[in-house]
Amino acid sequence: QVQLVESGGGLVQAGGSLRLSCAASGRTFRTYVMGWFRQAPGKEREFVATISWSGANTFYADSVKGRFTISRDNAKNTAYLQMNSLKPEDTAVYYCAADVDPYSGSYVYITPLISQYDYWGQGTQVTVSS
Repeated sequence: QVQLVESGGGLVQAGGSLRLSCAASGRTFRTYVMGWFRQAPGKEREFVATISWSGANTFYADSVKGRFTISRDNAKNTAYLQMNSLKPEDTAVYYCAADVDPYSGSYVYITPLISQYDYWGQGTQVTVSS
């Protein structure tokens, strides 16, 4: 069983920044592909960013590319999402997720597919005011 705990959400003005953290349990965090997703009221959960187990490869949704940065610290069992230049449309509950049995063991393997993730955090609210 893997537990994921997000933190760092809050209320911020448009143009501001927030850094989300995702602390994971388990001794094999370094083998997980990690992802961030978000869900706005009345909308489906959507992909935001993903990072390979090595940290060598990342991939972003077009809507956040150039503004958000995903990273990880395998020594601390933690993944991060740095969010800059926030917009009101970024308002959502943000979830981190872990793919603990990746399709490929490649150090650059990533996946944006919700169905590939096995464990999810409880979510953290991000609200961006205009």
